[in-house]
Amino acid sequence: MVQFSQQNRAGSSAALESATRRHNGRVDPFATLGLRCSAGPEEIAAAYRASAKCWHPDRAGDGPEAARRMAEINAAHDLLRGRGQGTSAGPGAVRSAAGPAPAGAPKRSGHWLPESLRRSLGRELLTALQEHEAVELVTPAATWKSPRAVLVLTDRRLLWLLDDAISHRVHSLKWRDVVRVEHRPRRPRRRTAVLRIETKLGRKLEWAELRPETAAAVARRVAAGAGLPA
Repeated sequence: MVQFSQQNRAGSSAALESATRRHNGRVDPFATLGLRCSAGPEEIAAAYRASAKCWHPDRAGDGPEAARRMAEINAAHDLLRGRGQGTSAGPGAVRSAAGPAPAGAPKRSGHWLPESLRRSLGRELLTALQEHEAVELVTPAATWKSPRAVLVLTDRRLLWLLDDAISHRVHSLKWRDVVRVEHRPRRPRRRTAVLRIETKLGRKLEWAELRPETAAAVARRVAAGAGLPA
């Protein structure tokens, strides 16, 4: 699921390279898990178990390739599982891809993205994207303002949707405004992690309830984009 855009950037993290290239180098959680776009919850769960079993460090080792693939698999599963939980990250029902727009019709928000990714982002996040902004990762998260948030990593910034908020639901942070980034596992069982970012203006942002592999991948990508030490 974790995927860089088409351009190869110096210093980019290998943890965010593509597991699938069938959509011009952009994210497709269905392809990451080897699923049809119409796959149901049972198929998604079965595909996740099979992929995780194959790439788990106990079987695939502790190398960077295994860590990268597990981050992609976990993020794809979180994204697809979140469709049925009432968030704006995606509807519960999977619809077939829409046909081509009529000639002369206005382009839809995020028209350059795969249909499955557009459904996962939802209207508000799609509207917030800049023209041809490449989406590299989408994952559920939690903030102190909203226990049900959606964190989006693009080729130029972070976007996040506070799904419980009434207004000012979508926020963003450009790489150039980041001065510090870190991630830490949650104690005591370390099954989730926290991502923390400090901005030039002294703001301290935090996203919790992330998978450790996902938090690490996002932190590396943000550091690379901001020109910070890895």
